[in-house]
Amino acid sequence: MEEKKRSRGLLRVDVNECKGCGMCVEACPPKVISMSEKLNHYGYRTATYAGEGCTACGICFMVCPEPGAITVLRAVNHMAGAGGGLKAGVEGAMACASN
Repeated sequence: MEEKKRSRGLLRVDVNECKGCGMCVEACPPKVISMSEKLNHYGYRTATYAGEGCTACGICFMVCPEPGAITVLRAVNHMAGAGGGLKAGVEGAMACASN
């Protein structure tokens, strides 16, 4: 049985800022970004994150021409007693990139 890779990050797309150029979709190494079928209030199909699989590499952030459209959060290791572990989510992540 193949083990699923744990997400190392989280991606947030501001649909009010995204203009649907698709550069982030092409640049994403794990291919977890796609174009939405829905339109934002400007009439653009915006980028959308699959919800898991982000490596927090920040390439999507770097290629995005629209300031504020993409925010990448990187998961941070927290020692939980003797076992350690990774806590993901808002409280276990810190911003590593933001336009």
